[in-house]
Amino acid sequence: MNPDRPFFNLYSHGFVRVAVAIPEVRVADPDWNAARTLGLIRQAADRQACLVVFPELGLTAYSCEDLFHQDALLEAALQALAHLVRESSEIPVVAVVGLPIRHRGQLFNCAAFISGGEVLGIVPKTYLPNYREFYEARHFAAGDLIEARTLDLPGFPDVPFGTRLLFQASNQPLLTLAAEICEDLWVPIPPSSVAALAGATLIVNPSASNATIGKEVYRRQLVSNQSARCLAAYLYSASGRGESSTDLAWDGHGLIADYGEIKAESVRFEDKDQLILADVDLVRLHQERMRQNTFTETVRRYQDDVAQWVTIPFELPLSRDRHLPLLVPPLRYPYVPNDPLQRDERCRDVFNIQVQGLTTRLRATGLKKLIIGISGGLDSTHALLVAIAVLDGLALPRKNLHAYTMPGFATSDKSLGLAHRLMQALGVTASEIDIRPSCLQMLKDIGHPFHHGHPVYDITFENVQAGERTSHLFRLANQHAGLVVGTSDLSELALGWSTYGVGDHMAHYHVNASVPKTLIQYLIHWVMDSGRMGQEVSGVLAAVLASDISPELIPADQPEGVQRTEDTVGPYALQDFSLYHILRFGFTPSRVAFMAWCAWSDVKRGEWPHIPKDKRAEYPIGDIRRWLQVFVKRFFQDSQFKRSCIANAPKVGSGGSLSPRGDWRAPSDAVATVWLQSLESVPDQEPRRKDS
Repeated sequence: MNPDRPFFNLYSHGFVRVAVAIPEVRVADPDWNAARTLGLIRQAADRQACLVVFPELGLTAYSCEDLFHQDALLEAALQALAHLVRESSEIPVVAVVGLPIRHRGQLFNCAAFISGGEVLGIVPKTYLPNYREFYEARHFAAGDLIEARTLDLPGFPDVPFGTRLLFQASNQPLLTLAAEICEDLWVPIPPSSVAALAGATLIVNPSASNATIGKEVYRRQLVSNQSARCLAAYLYSASGRGESSTDLAWDGHGLIADYGEIKAESVRFEDKDQLILADVDLVRLHQERMRQNTFTETVRRYQDDVAQWVTIPFELPLSRDRHLPLLVPPLRYPYVPNDPLQRDERCRDVFNIQVQGLTTRLRATGLKKLIIGISGGLDSTHALLVAIAVLDGLALPRKNLHAYTMPGFATSDKSLGLAHRLMQALGVTASEIDIRPSCLQMLKDIGHPFHHGHPVYDITFENVQAGERTSHLFRLANQHAGLVVGTSDLSELALGWSTYGVGDHMAHYHVNASVPKTLIQYLIHWVMDSGRMGQEVSGVLAAVLASDISPELIPADQPEGVQRTEDTVGPYALQDFSLYHILRFGFTPSRVAFMAWCAWSDVKRGEWPHIPKDKRAEYPIGDIRRWLQVFVKRFFQDSQFKRSCIANAPKVGSGGSLSPRGDWRAPSDAVATVWLQSLESVPDQEPRRKDS
């Protein structure tokens, strides 16, 4: 990585820290308002933000009414702007402030972009509300009617002026700013929609927006939806304390949205100045625009409008010289919501999708029975729960589910016992098949040393067992006229942790194929906590969740001890984190490593209620780098051939699936070179902290 872009700094990875300010104002007192504004600009810079947005007409106050036609106020507003520009010239932040500006005999409601002692540009308001409590057309002219491209301000000649201005950071080309003002957002086609098509990735909205009952809900929806539709970030700052109370009240509602998600929100009716901050992910926005071809198609359809926008380059003040993690760490478990209510809703939806998929397949085949292998582990346990729900929904007896536990050379008594307890508690047709005799025959047939008494526990030894289990299931399906339910999950498919062909790679229908391991853990928790399968089943599920994740293919009496999957492929918590961000957004491994460091390097962040304290891991950057390297090689280079021919399975989430017929089409013979090269910029250990 470029030494000018230190790894442990959010600005080095395509994030930008932005702020929305809501100062107290005095009506018709620009000097006082400018001083208040300057103080909040300093605060934003002190907190390493590169952009701060203030309310509409904040230098005069919005509620001046006919005072806007007084020369004294208009001249004082320009003087206040000039003072603010001079006093903030050494403060490393771009500020957007509101004021009235005269031009060629007309008055405009404007947003001024200022930074580094310059006025970068002036954007006038397009849509002027003149209904109910609003009378803006009495005072202002619509900004889109002007023909001039520049205007002269005292001390600042030839300032770019117009409604179609883009401000692009030359040192962060992913950041392009545009502005619309208050009512502009509330119309059927907001100016920001075309601004986004023209390239804007961050929209600012200096607003006034008085308070009425329920209005804040609609504001929040508008900001969130416009951010999502434009594939952009959106900063909204509404007037607060100090505006005139003649007929209205003001709640000071500030919002920061990033791709539809509200990242920060002010406290309404607060009796002091406010500054809210959030870190905006520019790389994700660009990835989404690149991926959504309909966005590009809309650009083409509006190409005449897009061509009218003017781009103004500027130098973005960035704080690159310090240790600067993200304000809010990414979710450690991106497939699982933090909020308990959202988590329950997510689990319910995923479970219902899985049940609906298998139900449809069973109906389509005309079969009445299901065949499944039960190991006592997470994946087969959850698949069994889904299969039970399918039979219950179809009013078929649970005895139509033929479940088999098939102990091999390394199956533990604990796993075998859990499998039997689970099958018995659920009332299925339960059987046990010892696969060791057939495995020994296979090992003898191929001349494997184990058959001759030599303890060689290689990949052949392991896969003979996995293959025998699946082979038995398919022949049992023939015998009972049933459908084999696959159990392998999304995490295993990503890492290639499945036995190809006649192994857990194959089934008649997979139910877990787009569900990651970390989510399966919570799905089982959800079933257990809901009690929907009965108290006895919930007790078994708790024991399954408390067990180590292991394929149990190598005897535990070996020097290495119990075979643990995560010792080979890495912690599923980290690997699912990497999978989500690489599969869903196409992020580089170095960026994913930075995000993982923000999420996992401090154990006090984002602790997870269902995980026992001894399993709330902390991963330093060295471990993150090591396991990400494992993920990259296994995902991009070693395992695609397995994913190119997986069985049918339902997609459950926007995080993506790995079906070659759905989200992921990749060559089986690619190499991981460029992804491994990206990891070269990731350090092995953290430097001494230089915190902000």
